[in-house]
Amino acid sequence: MELSYTFWEAEEGGFIGFINQFPDYWTQGETIHELEKMLASLYADMSAFPEFKTAKEHTGKLMVAV
Repeated sequence: MELSYTFWEAEEGGFIGFINQFPDYWTQGETIHELEKMLASLYADMSAFPEFKTAKEHTGKLMVAV
């Protein structure tokens, strides 16, 4: 299974990220590889509970003034 995730570099070093289907649950790692391992572990933990089903993903376009 392939999941999408969002991440950014932390000011103090390392990376912070979340699985896009679960944006309220963040994790961190010193490297991108470690972050991905932590995200996979987070998903495994979350999927063990039936109440944490993945939300259906929706996308849209937003018009903004520039």
